[in-house]
Amino acid sequence: MSLLQRGVYPSQLALAWVHHQGNDVCPIAGTTKIENLNENIGALSVKLSAEDMAELESTASAGVKGDSHGPGLNTWKTSDTPPLSTWKAT
Repeated sequence: MSLLQRGVYPSQLALAWVHHQGNDVCPIAGTTKIENLNENIGALSVKLSAEDMAELESTASAGVKGDSHGPGLNTWKTSDTPPLSTWKAT
């Protein structure tokens, strides 16, 4: 059963993979939404086995094709984040 089939979100999988690269690597995920932050924090509980890492390396070495920011995808250029001047400290 793949990690995604076990309920691991793609963002958690990516962060867990970076975290498992060694003790001198620390993933820093940026987000503007609390629900995404909570999801990212969940990556700390994702434990990747040697088999999981081998599967991920195999998939990555096969090559990833396509535009990562194709039409319709939300990026910093198209986000609706309010201006910093409107933010209120809590």
